[in-house]
Amino acid sequence: MVSRSTGVRLGVSMIAISALLVGCAGGGTTPTDDSSAEPPVTLTFVAYGGVGQEAMIHSYQQPYTAANPSVTFINTSPPDVAQVKAQVEAGAVLWDVVATSPAAATQNCGTLFEPLDFSDVDTADLVEGTVGECYIGNFINATPFAYRTDAFPDPAKAPKTIADFFNVAKFPGQRGIITNLQNGILEYPLLADGVAPDDLYPLDVDRALAKLDTIRDVTTFAPNVGALQQAVGSNQVDLFLLSDSRLVPLMNDGADITVVWDVTVASINAFAVPKGSPKAATANEFLKTVVSPEAVKGITEALGTAPVNLSATLDLSENAKKVEVFGAANTGETVVQDVSWYADNFNEVSTKLTNWLAG
Repeated sequence: MVSRSTGVRLGVSMIAISALLVGCAGGGTTPTDDSSAEPPVTLTFVAYGGVGQEAMIHSYQQPYTAANPSVTFINTSPPDVAQVKAQVEAGAVLWDVVATSPAAATQNCGTLFEPLDFSDVDTADLVEGTVGECYIGNFINATPFAYRTDAFPDPAKAPKTIADFFNVAKFPGQRGIITNLQNGILEYPLLADGVAPDDLYPLDVDRALAKLDTIRDVTTFAPNVGALQQAVGSNQVDLFLLSDSRLVPLMNDGADITVVWDVTVASINAFAVPKGSPKAATANEFLKTVVSPEAVKGITEALGTAPVNLSATLDLSENAKKVEVFGAANTGETVVQDVSWYADNFNEVSTKLTNWLAG
């Protein structure tokens, strides 16, 4: 059973990119030049670092630069809506492409993020909600409950439900949770507290935080997926809610991890362009390509995420198949985050969660 989010309407405005024509003559001869070449543009690309961003470089950036030699990339991490806000308000926007949630891009569309033109993107095979007025999705990111197998070597005595993640007495050990709203930090405690998947939205944020209070002393709250991936890899946590895109690299490196398929939270990961980026038009053209079958195939096979373009032909590794949220491995239920609800509440909920984490 899959609960899916409400789609966001496509933007229909057209952004034109003008060619720069440079004339040059002198001395009675016509020098050889390439006056039709596009001027060089370097886009600052902000994602979550590590193997995830390396896969984006390989699947998105390198093919684009090969086809468009005038466009290159500078990579940095991590993305942060608060940092986008600071840059926009200061009138000094340094980032051009930012990984973010569709909800953050939608609630802040036109204020923190640029309206984008994807009117010529073929959406026939795209998952609902992939394209919005101020964002485009690049993959569906699931955040399964998993544990280090050596922490619970006896399958009969190992965790089997999301409620077990919150049962410290029966299943002792250090927990790991990503604080990004996209990774289920509010949905999972509600599910563990007895809320049915179909009844999650609107989220009872206070109830979710109260449930998190019960494991606060034994939980590592990681600021991003890379930080929690590192904690898992160094055996600092025993049970964790970690993105499929980081479980696969850990497994590829030899980590023995068991995924618990009970109820799993998934969300669309997206890219947006900060409002006022002087390179917004170039960024817009680049972002059109991240939903192509070739780009989706590359990122899905590298990270084990679910594809946003259903026409992509996939050849998944055995480890990627183990975390395939819409594949045979998932014997439980999947909740796809409600983009509409988050779009209306993202800023307020982010503030409440930040205050709770600080307290």
